[in-house]
Amino acid sequence: MKRYATFGLLCALALAGVGGCGPDTDHIFGSSADGGSGGGSSACESSRIDLVIAVDNSRGMAHKQFFLAEAIPTLLEGLTNPPCIDPNGVSPSSQPAAPDSVCPNGLVRAFAPQSDIHIGVITSSLGGHGADSCPDADMQSCSGAINTSNNDRGHLLSRKDVCSSEAIPTYANKSFLAWDPKQTLTPPGETTLDNGAGKGLAPTLRQMITGTGERGCGYESQLESIYRFLADPEPHEKIEVVDFKAVPQGVDSVLLEQRRNFLRSDSRLIVLMTSDENDCSTKEYSQFYLVNQLRQGPIPFRMPRARQECASDPANPCCKSCGQAAGSCPPDPKCDDGGNPAIYTDVEDPINLRCWDQKRRFGIDFLYPIDRYTKAFTEANVTNRAGEIVPNPIFSDLDTSDAVTNVRDPSQVLVAGIVGVPWQDIARDPLDARKGYKDWKEMMVPAGGSATVWEVITGNPAAYVAAKDPLMNESVKPRWGTHPITGSALASPTMPLGNPINGNEYTVQDDLQYACIFDLPAPLYRDCKDGNCECVDAKNDNPLCGDNPDGSGRTQQVRARALPGLRQLTVLQGLGSQAVVGSVCAAQTSDPSRNDFGYEPSMRSILDWFGAHACTDQ
Repeated sequence: MKRYATFGLLCALALAGVGGCGPDTDHIFGSSADGGSGGGSSACESSRIDLVIAVDNSRGMAHKQFFLAEAIPTLLEGLTNPPCIDPNGVSPSSQPAAPDSVCPNGLVRAFAPQSDIHIGVITSSLGGHGADSCPDADMQSCSGAINTSNNDRGHLLSRKDVCSSEAIPTYANKSFLAWDPKQTLTPPGETTLDNGAGKGLAPTLRQMITGTGERGCGYESQLESIYRFLADPEPHEKIEVVDFKAVPQGVDSVLLEQRRNFLRSDSRLIVLMTSDENDCSTKEYSQFYLVNQLRQGPIPFRMPRARQECASDPANPCCKSCGQAAGSCPPDPKCDDGGNPAIYTDVEDPINLRCWDQKRRFGIDFLYPIDRYTKAFTEANVTNRAGEIVPNPIFSDLDTSDAVTNVRDPSQVLVAGIVGVPWQDIARDPLDARKGYKDWKEMMVPAGGSATVWEVITGNPAAYVAAKDPLMNESVKPRWGTHPITGSALASPTMPLGNPINGNEYTVQDDLQYACIFDLPAPLYRDCKDGNCECVDAKNDNPLCGDNPDGSGRTQQVRARALPGLRQLTVLQGLGSQAVVGSVCAAQTSDPSRNDFGYEPSMRSILDWFGAHACTDQ
């Protein structure tokens, strides 16, 4: 038996004229160890859904893409065939097999089955933003074939493989899928969710997710790629560097056409992003592209050092780059290199860490500010390339030729993030993910001795205040401390797997310490001797690694990891009731029948949100 709260009945009564429905409900799709207790909403009709799945396609993401693809059917089934609940909020174990099946006497649907859904896939790869990193055409990673996934331009994608030009068939060749069981679309869309033989909406979407690959740009611009596709009023066609400044050129007509076909003005918009690293959405103007630059002619390009004020106070007005004019700041001997700006050495400035702690290390924040993205999902206007205030495409009618004139408001927009944060930090029970993840209200409740869960996982990045969870602090050096919620101490590199959340701190080469790790099933193990993953060194102390059966030492990757996803989490924090937080580190990966397998808890959180908002149109 699955338990749900009684809001479903109350909302159903409201439809009969008893009262009004509101968005404040509890949890519909599960939050107890046996599959869930929580709230429900009603069988009221709801609008169309446009679902954007934003996938990090950088190295190391194949495992996470696998679990995302495995969890997607739960989301689709929950939206298209929601459960029946009784007056006490109980969902019997026997449920209707199809959306058009009638609930047994005394039961009502948690919300109306959804019969008009657009689903599109984009990636985190936007190239080098003007730099030489992440070239549009890369032949090195595909053994002679051309890999174009370094720069997916924010476009909808339907490729089968990054090293092939073969595409997955989509709705009317528009690069997205359309769920249309009532055949109301022109032309008609998909009517089968999964026929059991690899055909239907769910299997096709799984292919599209894994087809994004893991050979995309390592400077992941997940937030900007979402912004580019949905909200940028003037997405550029290309970037050229003119007089050492990045200059966006032209307008991407392909993206605008895709957006116009995909995004309906009156739909509920759901954005689901998945990433195992922090966002690196570099500003695409001026000289900010230099943080992604790899070479300066024949030699490696290295960044100038930051002034000495940055080490102790990145917010100090004199925290600048040694390459900038000092202005009214005092002379800094640290910046003087024989009359030239002091430059980091190759060891001090590994290219894999260019997005990390930029203001403290370089004296400049090269990334777009967080409010660019929170405003995109909440405000009617955005700023175009020329700095002018213009209508936000998310809250506009992009197709004035049809009969639809309604335009969504922010309450109809959800941004869900499956990102780098320990699941123990966001779970209702840090020992049992089967009880579900916290919703936006629960994230505002004190936890781990802090005022809110957000203080535990993000701190205050704008004020350079660290998260209370030491695992959520970005560092190349081993960290120390105790997890504020579970009480488990961080483990040193000499204590293999001594911490249940991230294993142990390890000897970093060109990466950061992990926020969390999780076990991989044996079929997903990787042999790293050829250098394609983190376990190349046979004597490493990396918690992802295990002994290779061939006797080559610790060269087999048996676990996956995530780094702190601080920028994505800060956006979600700013969105409040429009956000759902999930962990890219799965609670368990051995028993698919349990509701804490892989990313199942995140799918249930999205369904909870949708159910809670299903009556807002009434």
